[in-house]
Amino acid sequence: MPLSFAPLMARFKASESTEAGARARALRAEGHHVVDFSIGEPDFPVPANVKEAIKQALDGDDTHYTNTGGTLELIDAVRAKLLRENGLEYGRDQIIIGSGAKSVMYHAFACTVGEGDEVIVPVPYWISYPNQVRIAGGTPVFVECGADGGFQLDVAAIEAAITPRTRWLVLNSPNNPTGAMLSDATLAELAEMLARHPHVLIMSDEIYEHLRYGGAVHRSIATLGEGIKARTLVVNGVSKSYAMTGLRIGYGAGPAELVKAMVKLQTQTTSCASSLGQAGAVAALNASHDDVAARRAVMAQRRDYLAQRLAGIPGLSVRAPEGSMYFFCDCRGLLGKTTPQGARLESDLDFVRYLLDQYKLVVIQGSAYGCPGFFRISFATSQENLEEGSARLRDACAALG
Repeated sequence: MPLSFAPLMARFKASESTEAGARARALRAEGHHVVDFSIGEPDFPVPANVKEAIKQALDGDDTHYTNTGGTLELIDAVRAKLLRENGLEYGRDQIIIGSGAKSVMYHAFACTVGEGDEVIVPVPYWISYPNQVRIAGGTPVFVECGADGGFQLDVAAIEAAITPRTRWLVLNSPNNPTGAMLSDATLAELAEMLARHPHVLIMSDEIYEHLRYGGAVHRSIATLGEGIKARTLVVNGVSKSYAMTGLRIGYGAGPAELVKAMVKLQTQTTSCASSLGQAGAVAALNASHDDVAARRAVMAQRRDYLAQRLAGIPGLSVRAPEGSMYFFCDCRGLLGKTTPQGARLESDLDFVRYLLDQYKLVVIQGSAYGCPGFFRISFATSQENLEEGSARLRDACAALG
């Protein structure tokens, strides 16, 4: 008897970035020399103080259930971080700890989005936003943010997309995949517009907050008045800034009523986050930012190096990112060209497959982020990989007829 699946499974797709990483690992297992530009994971080790905190927790048998919404120690560390770095003050009942920032966002959508509800998702977007909305039963409403404008939000277009069924507006700055950051002017314009639509909640994904370059300044929309703050869920975590991806600790800060509902739902889904991961996150958030600053400097060097290497590759148009760990490259100038094997490149996916099949170079197609004609490169990798990968990319583009 064939296995049947719930209709829910037809609403969403598997993560293209996860699949790209799996392809890279499979090719390596076959003996190929693969350069992986797909993964959004810092290649740094976990900071030494975090390792020590986890060891101490393990030695102290701190391996049991915690409160579903997080340990008081971590909740207080998050509160202190938000006040110290972002000028945002929250009570304990306004903080939730989850198994990664993705888990926090999903629980927020699942608590608030019903059949027929809408969530505004600016394009390009992180792959999981629209899929999580669909899983919750809602409809993602896409608003284009063009490359010509530096991928800044079009506030008028966002307002035009708001309806009585709109539940959330999703913001992501620094942005994955573009690396763009919301300017103070754009944030102020957004806050002014949203004041006219008090039924719309704001999800502010700030996971790349510390990865910013060239003097770029991060500011949360939740700082723009108590009215906006009362409708905003600030989402962050320790995965990117502290290279703690596998420890799976994210957090949300927002209205107490929303947080209470999310904790209730979490009791029946993931339960508490890892006790060891939470102990490590306390150490990360309470420490000085010396490690973060040093690693940001390395990432800035990688960004600058790759920008130089990508410049001038025929058919590509590349903008250096203000933040995050990605270049979002425009490859529309290569579409219509022919590979040495005689295949015509009709789409960004064709180009990405060409890089993988012929050059063992892994990148992610822009259409996965709602933006056909582009592809994403992660520079969260070694200098050796940046050198080899950029050389392969240049050779691949030069070989097209």
